Amino acid sequence: MSNEDNKDGLLNKLDLRELYRWEIGDDELRKLEEWKKLPILYQLALDELKNKIKLIQSEWKIHNGYSPIEHIKTRIKEPRSILEKLERKGFELNVDSMVNKIHDIAGMRIVFSFAQDIYSLLEHLRQREDIRILEIKDYIMNPKPNGYQSLHVIVAVPLTLFEGQRWMKVEIQMRTLAMDFWASMEHILFYKYEKQVPPHVIRELTEAAKAADALDKKMHGLRKEIMGAAGAPLPQ
Repeated sequence: MSNEDNKDGLLNKLDLRELYRWEIGDDELRKLEEWKKLPILYQLALDELKNKIKLIQSEWKIHNGYSPIEHIKTRIKEPRSILEKLERKGFELNVDSMVNKIHDIAGMRIVFSFAQDIYSLLEHLRQREDIRILEIKDYIMNPKPNGYQSLHVIVAVPLTLFEGQRWMKVEIQMRTLAMDFWASMEHILFYKYEKQVPPHVIRELTEAAKAADALDKKMHGLRKEIMGAAGAPLPQ
């Protein structure tokens, strides 16, 4: 067995608590080339995907006169959050579990003006050969009990490296401005109350989610009327 095989075997068996200690200065784990490379690969995958979305955004502007995408945000999950998620879901605490079981290490949020345009982008992604859709969770058609709405899509993005092509997973969350505002408020409240949100606040949040959904539907109706009257094409 080669030294490289030994290194890979050791890497896959490492407890992620050791990896977290490496983040604060464990010299031994600094020598593990694969672990050091992973954050860079996830960031490159995010950059690659963002460039593709921006190109779609530009094409939308050319064909329709405007882009329904308001803004795009990206992030890489912190090691502590990865560890907590592995423990919460009962997975083994090693790098192999991290790569194969945690799909949202690299995350992108795309915020739209209108919900219908979210599905337009989803359909476009389905047709591309340079992106693989691995999983879809539709919390717009099927909101969570608390009212949360968003379309979650796990995709694989190809990176061409010296050793060959490697597909990296990225989670895309697509939502409207109203959905994004609601989700931000929920996050702030859960942080403030340390996840022990009073029942009356939860009820108010649920009502606010319904109001946000009603606003999305109202604005879509207005868009159809205004742009239709102006003779401008609508995104399909």
